[in-house]
Amino acid sequence: MPCQVKPRFVVLYGSQKGQAESIAEGIAESAEEHGLFAELSCLKDNEKYNLEKENAPVVFIVSTTGDGEPPDNALQFVKRIKKKTLSPDHYKHLCYALLALGDTNYANFCNCGKTIERRLQELGAKQFYATGYADDGVGLEVVLDPWIEGLWAAIKEALSKMSADRTGYLKGEAGDSPNEPPHSSIADVQLNLLSITDHQDCESIRASVETVSKFATAASSSASATQIAVSDLGPAFPAGSTGLAFQSHGTASVPTSAPETEAGDAGVPHIALAASLTRSLPPLSESSLNVPAVPPPYLDVSLQEVDAVEQIVGPLKKETLHEVPISRAVQLARGDSVKTALLLELDISAHPMMTYQPGDSFDVFCPNRAAEVEDLLHRLDLHDQRDHQVHISLRKDTKKKGAQVPSYISQNISLLYLLTWCLEIRSVPKKAFLRALVEHTGDSAQRRRLQELCSKQGAADYNLYVRDPSLSVLELLTAFSSCSPPLSLLIEHLPKLQPRPYSAASSCLRYPGRLHFVFNVVEFPARSGRPAGRRGLCTGWLFDLINPVLVLPEKAESSGSLALPKIHVSLRPNCSFRPPSALSAPFIMVGPGTGVAPFIGFLQQREKERKENPEAIFGETWLFFGCRHRDGDYLFREELEGFVSSGTLSQLKVCFSRDDQKEEEATLSAARPRYVQHNLLLNSQHITDILLKQNGYLYVCGDAKNMAKDVNDTLMEMIKTELQVDQLDAMKRLAELREEKRYLQDIWG
Repeated sequence: MPCQVKPRFVVLYGSQKGQAESIAEGIAESAEEHGLFAELSCLKDNEKYNLEKENAPVVFIVSTTGDGEPPDNALQFVKRIKKKTLSPDHYKHLCYALLALGDTNYANFCNCGKTIERRLQELGAKQFYATGYADDGVGLEVVLDPWIEGLWAAIKEALSKMSADRTGYLKGEAGDSPNEPPHSSIADVQLNLLSITDHQDCESIRASVETVSKFATAASSSASATQIAVSDLGPAFPAGSTGLAFQSHGTASVPTSAPETEAGDAGVPHIALAASLTRSLPPLSESSLNVPAVPPPYLDVSLQEVDAVEQIVGPLKKETLHEVPISRAVQLARGDSVKTALLLELDISAHPMMTYQPGDSFDVFCPNRAAEVEDLLHRLDLHDQRDHQVHISLRKDTKKKGAQVPSYISQNISLLYLLTWCLEIRSVPKKAFLRALVEHTGDSAQRRRLQELCSKQGAADYNLYVRDPSLSVLELLTAFSSCSPPLSLLIEHLPKLQPRPYSAASSCLRYPGRLHFVFNVVEFPARSGRPAGRRGLCTGWLFDLINPVLVLPEKAESSGSLALPKIHVSLRPNCSFRPPSALSAPFIMVGPGTGVAPFIGFLQQREKERKENPEAIFGETWLFFGCRHRDGDYLFREELEGFVSSGTLSQLKVCFSRDDQKEEEATLSAARPRYVQHNLLLNSQHITDILLKQNGYLYVCGDAKNMAKDVNDTLMEMIKTELQVDQLDAMKRLAELREEKRYLQDIWG
C-alpha cells in the first residue's frame, strides 16, 4: 500500500555534547522536503510535548554518557517512564522509532537508548521502524545515514495506518499479527541498511526492516557490528539498489568531474598516484555524489570596537569552579620512555567544598592553544579585530527549527576570548560543517573535494582523512585555502570547549588539602592534512604550564621561588567507582599505565583505615598493573611495593610488555605474562572465587579500545572455564556483576 502523507510527527532528543541534538534538528529540518511537519523538543522540556496524549509518530534520538547513563537533559524523562506505578498499557496508543548513539569502546553501549526502548515497550508502545544503534567508535554515519534514509517512508506508512484505524497500531490485513512491532528488541547491533528510494512502496520497506530485525535479534548481544548482506534482505532491496541516488532526504546530485591531474614528463596529464585530504582518485573522483542539503544558517554575528572589553584570562566563573595552584609537578616516566607520564599535585586547602573520595574525578578547564587561536584569527582575516566585542543574535529569516544562541557563549566577551575559551576549535569537522564550507569555497576542485568528503560516496575518505586523524578545523581550512567561511559559521558548527576529566590519584586521609592526578602527554603524529605533529590540547597545555617547576626522576625537588601556576578545576564525584564501603569486602584492581591512578587513592585510603581500625577484618586487595619497561614506566613502583610490605596490598601482579622479549624467544618460555589479562588468566581460580563466591568487587581503569575489551573477554573465558558454563551463562554472570555494581569501569578512548 503506497504511503499517504500526513502532516505531523514528533522528534524528541536527549543529548550530552550536541550530537543527538544536531541529528534531531537535521531530521526536523528535512521533514518539509517530504511533505511532513516535525515538532522538535528536548526531552527535558516536557511542557512542550505530551506523550500521554500523543497520536502522531514519535522519533527519539538519544545518546549515552558516563557509565551508560542518560544525558543530563534526558535524565528526568527516563526517571518518569521508569516509575513502577505506570500501568502496562500507559503508552499503548504510542508508536515510535528510536535512534541510539553510543560508542563500543565504552561499557554499556547505547544503554540510554536501550533503557528507553525497553521501558516504552513494557508500557505498551509499538515500534514502527527498527531501532538504529549508531557507534561513534567506527563512525556514526555507518548506521545514521541509512537509518534516516529509511525513516521517511516508515513515518508515512505509520501515519497512513494510524489514520486508517486510530484504535490500533499497524493493524494488519487477514493473517497478520495486528499489534506486533517489527521486532521486540535489537541488542547491540549496527543496522547496515541499504539505500532505498522514496518511491519504493512502504510494504517493501517494512519487509526489509523486519528482515533486518530477524537477523539482528538472532545476532550476538555483543557490541560488535553485524553486517547484513544484500542477498539476506530479499526482494525488498532489488539487485543494484545500492547505487540508487536518494534524492528525497535533502541530498543534491553533484555531476561527475574529471579526476585531478598532474603534468607528466612530456607535458601529458596523468592521474595522480596517491589520494589525500585534498585529492581523490577514481572511482570517487568520477562519481556522481549524494551530498546533504546545506544546513540553514541561523546566527547573526557582528564585531564591535569598544573602548575597553573585559579581559578575562580564564573560564567564566561558576559556583562549582575553583582556581587552584599546582603545588608540585613530577615526571614519573624515566629514561627514553615512549610516553611522558606526569603527576600533578593541586593545593585545594583554600577550597573546603572540594572534598573528594578515592575514585572521584574532576574536570580541568583548559584553553585552546594560543598559537592555534592566533593562526585561526589570521586565517579568518580577523586578527585586527581580536579585541572587538562579539554580538550574537538569531537571524530573523532562519529556517532552522529550535534555533537558539549557544548558551555557553556569554555577553560582553571579545573575539579572542570566544576562540580561546568557548569553542572547541580542535573538534573534528562534521559532515554538515563540510557541506556548509562548500558554499564559501572559491576553487572548483576544492569545492568538489569538500563535496566528496561530506557525501555518501566519500564516507571512507571522510573517515580516513578527517575523522581518524582527528583533523581540526584550522588544519582543514589550511588545506583548503580558497575556503573563507564567516565567523558565524564556526559558531554555528563548532561545539562547546569541554573540560577534560581526570581521576583523583590520592586520598584526603593521606594528603589533606591536596589532590593528585596523573596523565600521559598525548602526541598526535604528522599525517595527511597535518604537516607537523601536535600534543593533546589539555595535556600539552599542562606540560607547558608546569615545565618550569617540573621535577625530573631521581632529581631533588627544588625549593626555588618560582611562581606556582594555577588552573581552574571542578569536582565531578563518581559515586560508584569507589572502594567497597564494607572493609571486609575483597576487591581486585586492574590498571595498566596511568590507569593505576585511582587505585593509588584506593590503597592510600585503605592503609589509613588499617591503622585507624587495627581490630577490623579487611578483605583481600589485588592489583594488576602493566607497563612497557620495568625501569622506564613502572609508575608508583616504590609506593606500590610499600603497600605490599605493609600488608595494605595483598597481591601485586606486574607485567612488562617490552622487557626480556629476546630472552623469552631464546628460551621459548611462554610463562611470562605480557599484559594484565595474561596475569588475570594465571590467577583465574582466585579471581573467580573472589568475584563469585566472596561477593568481591572488580575495578578496571584505563584504555577502552584495547585493554578494557581484552580484560572483559578474559573474564568471560575465566568464568566459562572455572564454572564449566557456556558463553551465554558467562555473559549473564558478568552482566549480574555490572548490575550489582561489583564490576566497575573508569575507561577512556
